[in-house]
Amino acid sequence: MQTFRIKGKRLKNWKTFHSEFKKEMNFPDYYGENMDAWIDCVDELTDEPTILQIDNGKYLKENEPELFNAILECGAFVNYRKIKVGEKPNLIIATDN
Repeated sequence: MQTFRIKGKRLKNWKTFHSEFKKEMNFPDYYGENMDAWIDCVDELTDEPTILQIDNGKYLKENEPELFNAILECGAFVNYRKIKVGEKPNLIIATDN
């Protein structure tokens, strides 16, 4: 099982959101820095069970709720796509409340 840690306090806007995920999850250089590209990159990384640990999630939820919700919604969609093609969902998102 692989784990990626994202520091929620570093996510201040969409630019920092995409740069942090690209750095921490080793997204490829061609990463398009939009949520469709985020979904594709996370999907590629979750062939095995994967934990996406969001540190300071409560802070992120209170200060940047759009970014927090994007992680949850798009993470759920990564799992949904796997189910639709007969694979097991492998992305686990963990955060403090």
